[in-house]
Amino acid sequence: MIGSQNIKSDLVLTVYKDIRTVFRLKDIAMLTGETSFESLNKKLNYYVRTGKLQNPRKGIYTKPDYNPEELACTIYTPSYISLETVFQMEGMVFQFDSTITAISYLSRNIDVENRSYQFRKIKGELLVNTSGITRKDNQINIATPERAFLDALYLKSDYYFDNLSPLNRELVYKLLPLYQSKVLTVRVKKLLTND
Repeated sequence: MIGSQNIKSDLVLTVYKDIRTVFRLKDIAMLTGETSFESLNKKLNYYVRTGKLQNPRKGIYTKPDYNPEELACTIYTPSYISLETVFQMEGMVFQFDSTITAISYLSRNIDVENRSYQFRKIKGELLVNTSGITRKDNQINIATPERAFLDALYLKSDYYFDNLSPLNRELVYKLLPLYQSKVLTVRVKKLLTND
């Protein structure tokens, strides 16, 4: 009992010890064992005012040096990093864009603290299927290059890639049936055959 009281009394220490950098109110409640959301809200507001935590969006709290990709996966849940963000990481497109792109259950463009986030809507069955999506320890869900490639062609038929060599073609064809689209299958075969 004494241990849980110590955790409750030092909320910031508990948050800072966690590997994550972005939290919802319920995440902090679970971490600290705080059962009163009103009390927790007051404490969090105090820590935001004193600069120990940030509140970049309503209901979301972060450490000062939070990971923007983690924020993207927290703003709308479920979601995962995909499209241009993955293509830049993998060298599939050469033009740099600082916007973080993600797949979610809705389409939105939002700005948080001078950074743009673009969410693209995809049908629910695809969104919740975790094939080709890696989940990191800090709650970041990120598409493999193959999944991001299929997402892009599913959402935009004439998407242009500078370099397809990072793709594991076998994995592309393994993930392709998830999309249940004959048109997408034709597009993929055409692109991978011509490359």
